[in-house]
Amino acid sequence: MILSPFEWMIAKRYLLPGRGEAFIALVAGISVGVVMLSVAMLVVVMSVMNGFRAELLDKIVGLNGHAIVQAYGGRLQNWEQVLEEVRDTPGVVDASPLIEQPLLTTFNGRVEAILVRGNTDEDLAALGEKVVLGDMKALVPDSGNVAIGSRLAQNIGARVGDTITIINPQGRSSPFGTVPRQIGYQVAAIFEIGVYDYDKAFVVMPMQDAQTLLLTGDAIGMIEVKVEDPDEVGEILAPVQEKVAGRAVVADWKTINATLFEALQVERVAMFFALSFMVVVAAFNILSSLVMLVRAKTRDIAIMRTMGATRRSLLKIFVTTGFTVGAIGTVAGLILGFIVLAFRQQIVRGIEIVTGQNLWDPSIRFLSTLPSRTDPVEVAGIVALALVLSFLATLYPAMKAASTDPVQVLRYE
Repeated sequence: MILSPFEWMIAKRYLLPGRGEAFIALVAGISVGVVMLSVAMLVVVMSVMNGFRAELLDKIVGLNGHAIVQAYGGRLQNWEQVLEEVRDTPGVVDASPLIEQPLLTTFNGRVEAILVRGNTDEDLAALGEKVVLGDMKALVPDSGNVAIGSRLAQNIGARVGDTITIINPQGRSSPFGTVPRQIGYQVAAIFEIGVYDYDKAFVVMPMQDAQTLLLTGDAIGMIEVKVEDPDEVGEILAPVQEKVAGRAVVADWKTINATLFEALQVERVAMFFALSFMVVVAAFNILSSLVMLVRAKTRDIAIMRTMGATRRSLLKIFVTTGFTVGAIGTVAGLILGFIVLAFRQQIVRGIEIVTGQNLWDPSIRFLSTLPSRTDPVEVAGIVALALVLSFLATLYPAMKAASTDPVQVLRYE
């Protein structure tokens, strides 16, 4: 919609009401503010929800892969053949054997439930990026060294160099019953994944040591699989499921964490739907300010009509005026939203200091920090929603102004 110099001059004049039109200016300013806040809240909330899902998926997949081939009974015999079949499957990037078993650990009288993980040397080396204290290179077979999560270290009070005791209920038989195996391991490293449930439970050791602790011989518990496209993991591993039928089951990240990710998706859609109503409210504010402006400028409109202004020109003037208010609010909202996202962690800490409440408890939120990941497509959708509703809000007042009859207005002038 191209405006002539005359139309643009009048539109600019109406965007900046005069002294006697302070109330109209106030309503227009409120409209800009509501559009700004609604767009900013949508950008912030959707970015945080996307960041939460992406960060959680990255951390879970980084530790567990996109899927696991888990043996019935927890022990996969002749796993080398299955491992080769998995690696030869089209779409599979990597696969590695894994042992995982819930046990107990004790240190200085404190007892915690743990998940013992036996990893290959390659997986242990990859975990080295998450180490905060110690060195993963000390985890070699038969060394008696392990790495533990940072939250577990805090809970039991263990530090690098301390010896923790791992208790395996499956022990040796005696005249008095089964005696649990209690083996001491030295803490060689402390790591932090960033997911609370992992950091408070995982004890990582070489696979050979895990086999010795769990008395599994050469068997493993599962095979960890990574694929090219996580969203197509089910289709990629369908041939593997057929080959291992009766011996093992294939579970992907969608199945393992179905409840969590479905809840996130439902909350994401619900939040977008609820916050979109703020944009609707902003559009009604634009409509009301334009209606007031048209009523205040009825005499001016009639004079412009008598001077040759067409209905189309008046329509374009008032649509431009209202749409500009929405556009200014949208741009300001984007700027505000990105500023909030940039300083989100400081804002959370500031609110915690002021209120004295812990707003981001890792034991509830799973992650240690507030994540964010902005989707350009979603931002474009938010901008389009705000601009379209702003445009629609201008149509009724603009058509009302364009239909003004100058004869009726100026009859008694």
